[in-house]
Amino acid sequence: MEKTVSMEPLFLAWSSYRRRRFQRCADICSQLLSESPYDQAAWSLKTRALTEMVYIDEVEVDQEGIADMMLDESSIAQVARPGTSLRLAGTGQGAAPTPAVRPMTQSGRPITGFVRPSTLSGRPETMEQAIRTPRTARPVTSASGRFVRLGTASMLTNPDGPFINLSRLNLAKYAKRPNLSKTLFEYIFHLENDVKNTLHLPFCRLQALDLAALATEHAQFKDWWWKVQLGKCYYRLGLHREAEKQFRSALTHQEFVDTYLYLAKVYQRLDQPITALNVFKQGLDHFPAEVTLLTGIARIHEEMNNMTSATEYYKEVLKQDNTHVEAIACIGSNHFYTDQPEIALRFYRRLLQMGVFNCQLYNNLGLCCFYAQQYDMTLSSFERALALVSSDEEQADIWYNLGHVAVGIGDLTLAYQCFKLALAFNNNHGEAYNNLAVLELRKGRIEQAKAFLQTAASLSPHMYEPHFNLATLSDKVGDLQSSYMAAQKSEDAFPEHVDTQQILKNLRQHFATL
Repeated sequence: MEKTVSMEPLFLAWSSYRRRRFQRCADICSQLLSESPYDQAAWSLKTRALTEMVYIDEVEVDQEGIADMMLDESSIAQVARPGTSLRLAGTGQGAAPTPAVRPMTQSGRPITGFVRPSTLSGRPETMEQAIRTPRTARPVTSASGRFVRLGTASMLTNPDGPFINLSRLNLAKYAKRPNLSKTLFEYIFHLENDVKNTLHLPFCRLQALDLAALATEHAQFKDWWWKVQLGKCYYRLGLHREAEKQFRSALTHQEFVDTYLYLAKVYQRLDQPITALNVFKQGLDHFPAEVTLLTGIARIHEEMNNMTSATEYYKEVLKQDNTHVEAIACIGSNHFYTDQPEIALRFYRRLLQMGVFNCQLYNNLGLCCFYAQQYDMTLSSFERALALVSSDEEQADIWYNLGHVAVGIGDLTLAYQCFKLALAFNNNHGEAYNNLAVLELRKGRIEQAKAFLQTAASLSPHMYEPHFNLATLSDKVGDLQSSYMAAQKSEDAFPEHVDTQQILKNLRQHFATL
């Protein structure tokens, strides 16, 4: 007789877990649990597999919701000293690019070369600005936005009900069993936070917090891992000072890179970039040339508009990891905005060689080729960018840049059509409205140009160009009051703009003679 040889199911499940086939691992564990409901090894492995399906690095994912920004309890100085705040515009250090050279976000920070959650959009000053956005709406709170996982984790449960019924758990019992408590905590923290009923979220967080507190107490307050988890729970609940204490305490027991990253993240949320920089540098003392710490320092310098230091740290990152996409993109972007498109082109081509293949890269390549006078590659790069677009906003940006190329070669008719196409894909594109207004003014259509400028100014109040153009146009047609008001808004957006200062000076002299 022939015997069928098969692998032991638990070993097969573990093998699937190691090969990152988490769904298969969970299915095998479910079969084992149906045969033996009290099999702790299968229960623990299934819990870990379900957690890994939805796990996202907490260090990187950080997006503030509208409520978190508008109802922030961490008060900051209204007039911050230069270089001490990430939230207030105009507090960057010297030798920074101006809005005339590099586009700025709504918060007054330069647009970065690499999109990160914290740089997706500026920090709004009013609720009206917060909810008016051309892109996907910002989450109301961090609970409804930051913890929505890809794959809808709440659906990854048994058809009979949830895999673990949190309300019936005896956390004190699990806290005394380290081999199960850590697995259970990560399950509650990562997976159960993704339920559709947001009213259940505080309960899930408090369950995770209670388990971490009980386990820390059982470990006699000497387990650094549990202190880090306590800090993560406090951070999610918005208790940043309590999170700071836990991370500081964890560092006294065990020096760990992630702990420094979490602690710096707390200080960035508290708008203390200098303290965050000191934390990163303390981490570098224990972990020299650590890429994540160097990247954190570079990001803070970049957000504070200190591009010289940011570029130096990004170069240090590339010395340690020459395939670091963020560092290459940010250095390339900085070279482009400092009038060195040929050097920027080398960095973007390096990204292309590494396998990065998206419309943003080809869009940047097209602009660099145009300004580096490599005209044969310009249109082909934009054609590839248009073939790779995945959203209307990306399509609008590409047509807007093509409009600039058309202006550069003197084809104003093509430029007009490109800007119109940009508005067709994204009717909240303030820059396209501004440039259309300039083209309309060249055709002598003053009223149409004025309407476009007013629209651009309302959509993008952080840009100085629409305000300045509107002030100039109003001054020419004799509407001095409107010109003065627009010039003041231009001055608020860009205080060092010489032409704005000249208009204001002339208007004040004119008003003084009346």
